Amino acid sequence: MEERILRTTELIKRLGKLYPDARAELDHTTAFELLVGSILAAQNTDANVNKVTPVLFRKYRGPQDLAAADPAELEKDIYTCGFFRQKAKTLIALSQKLVDDFGGELPRTMDEMLSLPGVGRKTANVVLGEAMGVAAGIVVDTHNIRLSHLLGLSNEKAADKIERDLMQIVPKKHWIKFGQWITWHGRRVCIARRPKCGECVLADICPSRQVE
Repeated sequence: MEERILRTTELIKRLGKLYPDARAELDHTTAFELLVGSILAAQNTDANVNKVTPVLFRKYRGPQDLAAADPAELEKDIYTCGFFRQKAKTLIALSQKLVDDFGGELPRTMDEMLSLPGVGRKTANVVLGEAMGVAAGIVVDTHNIRLSHLLGLSNEKAADKIERDLMQIVPKKHWIKFGQWITWHGRRVCIARRPKCGECVLADICPSRQVE
């Protein structure tokens, strides 16, 4: 545990300096838009979702609009995001719950966020942290799962267990940014198919480095 804490402290220092502007890369102006974008980004890319949401958000300006959306029409609007039928159903259902149970406003607690259809801990952490500044946990996406293993931060395989491990070694004040730093590093340097270990600022403290 002590070794992991020391490594994590150094990771925070280096990645914070490297990515001072790290943020969710889904374009949004409100917490609701970030939630919608996160749902659409499942099994897709942020870049592809960002091509769809400008028109989508002009058409559906909030939970009330999406709650009343015609399913077939919404499916066409988000067709290129993949799994469009299920995503349309999810977006309408969560919007209806927001209107019925939360007055059309996004809740600010993890338990309430998890009560929304289609929302798991990763999505809840993204929205609470990025859009609301609420540090309820640490985002664990595919990049965080992979890098947590490579960097020796967790041996767990399940995202929720990895998150618990990270929450024990990452100070709460860094919970929001830590997930973003790891995601950005996974997308830009520690790329799954071609890691740039020779360019990595973490190479000297990474137990999985492929360069000496």
